[in-house]
Amino acid sequence: MARPTSLVKRLLLGRPFRSDRLQHTLLPKRIALPVFASDALSSVAYAPDEILLTLSIAGASAYAYSPWVTLAVAVVMITVVASYRQNVHAYPSGGGDYEVATVNLGPRYGVGVASALLVDYILTVAVSTAAGVSNLGSVVPFVAEHKVAIALAAITLLTAMNLRGLRESGTAFAIPTYAFIIIIIGMILTGMVRIFVLGQELRAPSATLVISAEESHLTSFAFVFLLLRTFSSGCAALTGVEAISNGVPAFKPPKSRNAATTLLLLGSIAIVMLLGIVLLAQATHLQYVEDMSQILHGPPNYVQKTVTTQLGEAVFGNGSILLYLVGAVTALILFLAANTAFNGFPVLGSILAQDRYLPRQLHTRGDRLAFSNGIIFLAIAAGTLVVAFQAEVTRLIQLYIVGVFVSFTLSQAGMIRHWNRLLRTQRDPNVRRRMHRSRTINTFGMLMTGAVLIIVLITKFLLGAWIAIAAMLVIYVTMLGIRKHYTRVSRELLPTEERPVLPSRNHAVVLVSKVHMPTLRALAYAQATRPDTLTAVTVNVDDKDTRGLQEEWERRQLPVSLTVVDSPYREITRPIIDFVKSVRRGSPRDVVTVFVPEYVVGRWWEHLLHNQSALRIKGRLLFEPGVMVTSVPWQLRSSQDKDLDRLDRDLSRAPARGPRFGSAAAPSAPTMPVARTVDDAAPEERLDGARD
Repeated sequence: MARPTSLVKRLLLGRPFRSDRLQHTLLPKRIALPVFASDALSSVAYAPDEILLTLSIAGASAYAYSPWVTLAVAVVMITVVASYRQNVHAYPSGGGDYEVATVNLGPRYGVGVASALLVDYILTVAVSTAAGVSNLGSVVPFVAEHKVAIALAAITLLTAMNLRGLRESGTAFAIPTYAFIIIIIGMILTGMVRIFVLGQELRAPSATLVISAEESHLTSFAFVFLLLRTFSSGCAALTGVEAISNGVPAFKPPKSRNAATTLLLLGSIAIVMLLGIVLLAQATHLQYVEDMSQILHGPPNYVQKTVTTQLGEAVFGNGSILLYLVGAVTALILFLAANTAFNGFPVLGSILAQDRYLPRQLHTRGDRLAFSNGIIFLAIAAGTLVVAFQAEVTRLIQLYIVGVFVSFTLSQAGMIRHWNRLLRTQRDPNVRRRMHRSRTINTFGMLMTGAVLIIVLITKFLLGAWIAIAAMLVIYVTMLGIRKHYTRVSRELLPTEERPVLPSRNHAVVLVSKVHMPTLRALAYAQATRPDTLTAVTVNVDDKDTRGLQEEWERRQLPVSLTVVDSPYREITRPIIDFVKSVRRGSPRDVVTVFVPEYVVGRWWEHLLHNQSALRIKGRLLFEPGVMVTSVPWQLRSSQDKDLDRLDRDLSRAPARGPRFGSAAAPSAPTMPVARTVDDAAPEERLDGARD
């Protein structure tokens, strides 16, 4: 019978997939759009909020600039979409910005881009879930009262869905994503028709508010700075565009063409919705403030709702089914927007692990052919941010978009060098013409995104962007350190042309606590290896027990000499280590094989009832050069009840949770037996009071 944990895992994640099922997880365009574009599409649910919120600092009159700021954001989005269409055609392997920067600018730039993207993916999950809770809270007050708990629950649900596999999560997300597109565009068209065609006057719930400016006497320079800050906040709408370039391998063939088409659809739909919402907000006189103290006059007990909720109320009426539908699909798409990061982060992590910049555990796929370790790591990191910032979108948004514009800019610089390299060898006039056009697009994209990056750094650095920059630096240094470690280990493990020198002699040492079956088996096995010398060693921590052991040894006339090592301070490990060192000290070409008798138990609680001295001794001996450690297990009756078939299944999936065999991983982890064992090298009666 399967364990309860296994049943729960299968219920949540489904049955494991064979490796040859990988081709069945590839996505067509209709599924790839909601999977990879939900982040960029959903940004229209909070980017207008941030634009209006920032402009409110200068008062209600500043809202007149919102369409122009939005238009500038749309221009940047068009540029980025056009630039990334060149990327997916030139680099369809899924490395995205990381691969472009690494190949064309060098590994250091590639690591810089990767660190920026990893931070941005984590923030995408945190911001999207927080914004989803905020929108849902505008309709359901209970949600607003428990924002952090519901955001964490949403992250947990997304994690489980992505662990089930890419195609299944994509199918689950397609319906709400398309529903969001239809509802929002329908709301915009309905509102525009009612206002400009039918001549009806629609007013948002906040239209009657009288608000004051936080800064009533802004200088020209300060106002320009405020507009730049508004623009940088609105540029949050561009996050998620790069996810498609990282996810090209997940598309069905022809991968590059399908990815480029999906990217074009993403940009077109996002721009239409973003401009439509801002224009409709201005037409309905919608107001959205940063600080509730700015409201000088308004309805009693006024609660500020999000922009999309206010527009839904103005267009469809308060209490209508369509209003609740707007709130529901907006919240849902924001929750699902985090799915873009859940698809991009694990793939990028796998590529970085393959290049030895991240631990090997992130490279392998789990039961459902998803990069399970990367998905779980992303969920934990995003959940930590949600708790730390109490799921406040305004606080989290200040950390946002720094990383994505770092990757945008470096990626476009890499693409320029890519086209320059190809143009040096290409002679076909038609091909050269296309390359010149692509290089021009990427050059304009680099200038545009570089300018936005500078604006973001200037306007948001003290508001929280410095935290994201610090996180990028930490990840950057960490990845370089991991790469340095793996490179050093590979160099150490590289075989030389010289033949390995055989040991001169093999000295066998059997650890003894008392004369019982595990000890006798260890002695017999040690004799069977035919060592040059064989010695049994016991540590004297109690004179009475030691004398009893010696008498039993002589009575049985065991053919191996017993050596007693005194330990006046009742230590176990140190006397054994010193003895092993003394055996090998005579010749550096000699080896010492230490045989450790152990017995195997089958129940988890039995591990808590026995001393772990053998594990400590083995762990310490592994650091001694020229010393081999051999465990000699003795299976107790409780181990016979263990479900070995289940153990085999667990062990067969072990590579998905650890480094691959033969990789250049760190050699510091001790090599232990497959089964969990508890030592019997020293009985509990003698060692409970002994120090390690």
